Amino acid sequence: MIAACRSCRGPLVRTFLDLGDTPLANSYVDEDRLGQAEARFPLHARVCDQCLLVQLDHSVPPEDIFTDYAYFSSYSDAWVEHARRFADAAVERFGLGPASLVVEIASNDGYLLKHFQDHAVPVLGVEPAANVAEVAIGQGIPTEVCFFGQNTARRLVGERGHADLLVGNNVLAHVPDLDDFTGGLAIALASDGVISIEVPHLLRLIQHVEFDTIYHEHFSYFSLLAAERAFGRNGLRVFDVEELPTHGGSLRLFACHVDDPRSEGEGLRRVRQAEADAGLDRIAAYEGFAAKVERCRRSVRDFLGSVRAEGGRVAAYGAAAKGNTLLNFCGVTASDIDFVVDRNPHKQGRYLPGSHIPIDKPDRVRAEQPDYLLILPWNLRDEVMAQMADIRTWGGKFVIPIPEVAVVE
Repeated sequence: MIAACRSCRGPLVRTFLDLGDTPLANSYVDEDRLGQAEARFPLHARVCDQCLLVQLDHSVPPEDIFTDYAYFSSYSDAWVEHARRFADAAVERFGLGPASLVVEIASNDGYLLKHFQDHAVPVLGVEPAANVAEVAIGQGIPTEVCFFGQNTARRLVGERGHADLLVGNNVLAHVPDLDDFTGGLAIALASDGVISIEVPHLLRLIQHVEFDTIYHEHFSYFSLLAAERAFGRNGLRVFDVEELPTHGGSLRLFACHVDDPRSEGEGLRRVRQAEADAGLDRIAAYEGFAAKVERCRRSVRDFLGSVRAEGGRVAAYGAAAKGNTLLNFCGVTASDIDFVVDRNPHKQGRYLPGSHIPIDKPDRVRAEQPDYLLILPWNLRDEVMAQMADIRTWGGKFVIPIPEVAVVE
C-alpha cells in the first residue's frame, strides 16, 4: 500500500472509490491458463487531502504491466485520425520543421509520430513495451525501449539533444513516480520548447460516472488543478488547455518552462473556472462517488439478468481495459456474455481477465447474431456502431453501460 501521495508526498488516507481486488486489466488469459489462479491486486483509489490528486494506493510494478503489452493504438481508426489532426496542428502552431525534434513518451506502435514524419519533422519514440516498440521500429520510427524518467531524459538529451515538442498522450496516468517523470520532462525540453500532455479529465470521470477508466495501469486521475501542482513542483507551467472528447472527456495540457514568457490561453482560464464551479478545489466534491458507481453496477446486473431470463443472448465489442474493470466489478462472467470481439489480432483467441469471456474476430457477431452488443469501449461508440451497423438487420441492439445501461435501438 502507498501511504504518501505520488505527487506532493502528503498523507494518503481518504477513499475515493474502492473496487476490490481485481486482475490486471490487460492481462489477457491464454486457453492453457484458464484453470490457473489469476493474480489479483487491490483497486482502491484515494484522494490526497493536500493536493487533491486522485490515485491508487497500491502499485503493481510497471514491468509487470507494460513489458509485453496487448494494446496497439493503430487498431482504432478514430484514434489514428485524432493523432493526425494533432500533428498537423502542432506543426503549424509551433513552427516545427526539419531542424526540430519531436519526442513522444509512450509512443506505442508509432501511430502518432508517423504523422510528424510526413511533415519531414525528425522524431523519437520512447516505449517500454518491447513487442509494441518493435512494430514502430519496423515502420521506420526510431524508438527507445525504456521507461521515461530523469535518467532516461539525461541520456536522450546527450544522444539526440533537447526536444522542441514533447508529447505524452494518455501516459501521465501510467506513471508511478510523478516527480521523476515531470522532472524528466523539464530536463528533456528545449528552453523554448513545448510539452503536450493528454489526460482523461477527472471532472468528466466524476460527472459521467466513468469509474471503469480506473484500473491498475492508471496510477493517477487528473484534474487541471492537480496537474498544475505536479508540473509546478518541477519548474514547469501549464500555459494553455484544450478540452477533447476522447476517453469520455480529456484535457490536452500545453506546458513550458516556468520562465518561458508565453501568455496563458483562454482554454486554461475556462477549465480552471469549470473545476472551481464543480468544487474540485474542495474535498467535498470527491465524496459520494461510490454511490453513483453502485447504481451503475445494479443496472448492468439487472440488464444481463433480464436478458438471460428471456432467453436472449448478449455479446460484447472491444476487449478493452476499461471493459475489464466494469465486468469484474459487476461480477460478469461467460454465463452472462457469450463472447467479446475485437479487431486486435493480439487479443483474439484469448480470454478476458477475471470474467474469462472468449475473444474472437468481429465476424462472429454476424455469424451468431446476438440480440444485444454491449460496447465496452464506450468512448468509441460512434466508430463501433458504424462498423457494426448491420446488426440491425436481424433486430440486434447496441448497449452502452456507462453511466447506467442504455439500449440503443
